[in-house]
Amino acid sequence: MNNFKANYNKILEVLTTITEREQFLKQKRKPKLKDIELIAINLTSEYMSIDSECQLFRVLPSDLSTKIERSVYNRRKRKLFFAMEFIRNKLSKSFNEFEDYFVIDSMPLEVVKLSRSTRSKICKEEFHTSPNKGFCASQNMHYYGYKIHAVCSIEGVFKNFDISKASVHDIHYLKDIKNQFNDCVVLGDKGYLSADCQLDLFESKRIKLEVPMRKNQPGYQKQAYVFRKKRKRIETLFSQLCDQFMIRRNYAKTFQGFKTRILSKLTSLTIIQFINKFVFGRNINNLKISII
Repeated sequence: MNNFKANYNKILEVLTTITEREQFLKQKRKPKLKDIELIAINLTSEYMSIDSECQLFRVLPSDLSTKIERSVYNRRKRKLFFAMEFIRNKLSKSFNEFEDYFVIDSMPLEVVKLSRSTRSKICKEEFHTSPNKGFCASQNMHYYGYKIHAVCSIEGVFKNFDISKASVHDIHYLKDIKNQFNDCVVLGDKGYLSADCQLDLFESKRIKLEVPMRKNQPGYQKQAYVFRKKRKRIETLFSQLCDQFMIRRNYAKTFQGFKTRILSKLTSLTIIQFINKFVFGRNINNLKISII
């Protein structure tokens, strides 16, 4: 698991089976390091929990580090956001093509500590993408930053995700669900409890939103155990993102850099799941495991 070149070769091999394209960006001069190789380096570093680009270029093999400078690597990685999203979607579809049950949840992403929020300039280049203050009920804390909304399958593969300001309520993400899903069951927590939204999803796209009722609601019924158990899958994935992929650390200064970091971690997680299932035939959620 600690051999960077071997891990890189395995991930690059999988990427070449996902797409035949080697270049995604139009450049006048052909770069020494291909776009698909740059993406493979990025995903390998995330898998190996190398969260700093300075550290990455210390451990990067000489045959790769001589092909690109660190500043150029950073700029090209941000420009390749669309390519990584394309790859993540193709990986996800290989798992979720015939799925009928999904789980929805959100997680806070702190940019800076609350005490520094008034003077922080991180990700504030545009108002509509700038962070703000929010409250996380599950952790009972106020924070400054963003919120990641995600949908995963019962098996544990991310189908879709989005990033919003911290103050945006979870229920607003259901509007995206309506445009991207149909004829399925979506399991959520009490943050998505809304009779109007449930009715709208079912009537427009035949999406059944299964949410536990509050005990003080009229006609209270306890949610089925199988739904409560399956909903834990996305919480486990969020824990893995925080632990191995260190999603709550932030070194980005712009929103473009921030969302690229988040996408890189989700794509790296998904490609390890792909390797586990289709290469080794083992449990897809054993992420801290050798892929060589």
